[in-house]
Amino acid sequence: MSRPDNVMFFDAKPAQEKPWTTRLWVYDLRTNQHFTLKTNPLKRSDLDDFVACYKPGRRHEREETWSEENLQGRWRSFGYEEIAKRDKLNLDITWLRDESMEDSDSLPDPAVLAAEIMEDLQAALEAFGAVAGELEG
Repeated sequence: MSRPDNVMFFDAKPAQEKPWTTRLWVYDLRTNQHFTLKTNPLKRSDLDDFVACYKPGRRHEREETWSEENLQGRWRSFGYEEIAKRDKLNLDITWLRDESMEDSDSLPDPAVLAAEIMEDLQAALEAFGAVAGELEG
């Protein structure tokens, strides 16, 4: 149910007056996706489109999938000036319309939402219990 945070990749570069970054590339994995910890967990295959867009080792070949003609494209870049104009350089960036926010008739039943929240909390407690158990030795 919760929205995952953005993941950012940076190259380690020495400080300089002129920003090293000229474009920020963003992939929106979370909008209109419905991942849960148990019934629909995030799988490696869910990241295939991101990896294809990211082009590791071939960054100069990157192309946006978002455009004025394709408003549902998940891969988009923003220029440094665009980012610098954002309030406090906020990097919580979204551009895709969340369909669940627009059509309240399509929202899951509150009982379904409550069950999903309980499932996520139970899975999180189990995972934390396993970590705590390993820390105890």
